[in-house]
Amino acid sequence: MDEFTLDAFVNRDEPIPVINLNVSGNDAPTTASSDSDSKRTRLKKAVSGSNLKNKLQHVTGSSSGTESGHSLQDRLFAKILQQVVPADDPGDEGEDITDIRSTRYINRPGFSLPLMTNNFRRFNARVGVAFVFQNRLIRLFTWRTPSQTLSFLMIYTFVCLNPYLLPLIPLVLTLFFLLVPAYLSRHPPPPTSNPSYSISGPPIAPARTIRPASEMSKDFFRNMRDLQNIMDDFSTVHDYLIAVITPYTNFSNEPFSSALFLFLFAATCLLFIVSHLLPWRFIALILGWTAIAFGHPAIQAAFFQSVYKDHVFPASSTAQSWLDAWIASDVVLDAPPEMREVEIFELQRRVGSLSVSDFSPNDDYESWIFSPIAWEPLAPGRIAGERVKGTRFFEDVQPPGGWEWESKKWELDLGAKEWVEERIVSGVEVEVEGERWVYDIEGEWRRRRWVRTVRRKVYGNRDREADKG
Repeated sequence: MDEFTLDAFVNRDEPIPVINLNVSGNDAPTTASSDSDSKRTRLKKAVSGSNLKNKLQHVTGSSSGTESGHSLQDRLFAKILQQVVPADDPGDEGEDITDIRSTRYINRPGFSLPLMTNNFRRFNARVGVAFVFQNRLIRLFTWRTPSQTLSFLMIYTFVCLNPYLLPLIPLVLTLFFLLVPAYLSRHPPPPTSNPSYSISGPPIAPARTIRPASEMSKDFFRNMRDLQNIMDDFSTVHDYLIAVITPYTNFSNEPFSSALFLFLFAATCLLFIVSHLLPWRFIALILGWTAIAFGHPAIQAAFFQSVYKDHVFPASSTAQSWLDAWIASDVVLDAPPEMREVEIFELQRRVGSLSVSDFSPNDDYESWIFSPIAWEPLAPGRIAGERVKGTRFFEDVQPPGGWEWESKKWELDLGAKEWVEERIVSGVEVEVEGERWVYDIEGEWRRRRWVRTVRRKVYGNRDREADKG
């Protein structure tokens, strides 16, 4: 990127137009006598020369005039691609979307290969300035020119010791890296043989502007090369960070992640108390000098060949052994799973007459449904005229999500009076003996409560192996 041409210019800023081949317009046959003939007829009309000409005139006429440079093949290809690639993200309709990138949450154009190609050409023609800046940073922090790196360290030291100068940095950068070079480009100095130079007077050169690189220029292909390399660098760093950080932070090794959480929580509390007592200026100064010093090739070679192998690696192994022993002895995670009691109500409905005057506890009732609600006379759903929800058979009752059965069978709750009083259920009569039925006063429904113990599911080794498989 050292040969970046600053005045290169060429780019296509226009979006690619699309022809809509509407085969279901007014000309389409409306009779259903022959589906195959009607489809062929509509297709022939859609791809006919007159239809394509009208569509082309409509596209070129409705646009702002910038799309005339695209060929008919591009437009036809764009239309065909629209039939293959969905316009919206999969699952946008009828599903619970949790990805915030979905088009349900953002108002952005859908995926389009022609649009993506056009945007890539525009982006690649303009991204050269970013790669120039990247290369200059690499040269600066790898000590290619030691005088420049040392000058940067001096400025960094001055700012660290005087942090109130931080607001001056963007102003100085604007002055010395934007305005001064722009002025000198309009008032270039004379040849070196002429010792006199005056910055006054009219400009003698045109103003310098940064233009996009031409699509067939060397800078365009240099940008593609740098973009290819930075994508590889990002993927490599991303995979490395995932491999290093994820195993310790996703609780796959739960004892270690718990210990890490404990240390970080303790450090957070400690820094919250003593943060104002720490010499942050000198800490930033030491960290900055150390990080930039490690960019020097000689320091890297000396550190990894002698210091790391002789001192750092043995010390890290000892610390890891001590940490593993501490985790094994002090971090206890084998607590029993949580237990809870769940309930289900067996509902039965009276057979025959539903008259209140004819009601008797000895009337015949038929089994109706097993429901999680008692369906008492003042239940909101019952007042609203809704149907009771549940399952017809006892065997179909399932534990809540994330739980599993602990006890082998359901047990009848013999304390019918207790749960009726606890829920303040009114309009019912309680059977204190026998099968503990709770009757409506009018006698339409009766119910009794069954309970069963559940425990929370434990994610064990068998589940991990299943996930890996």
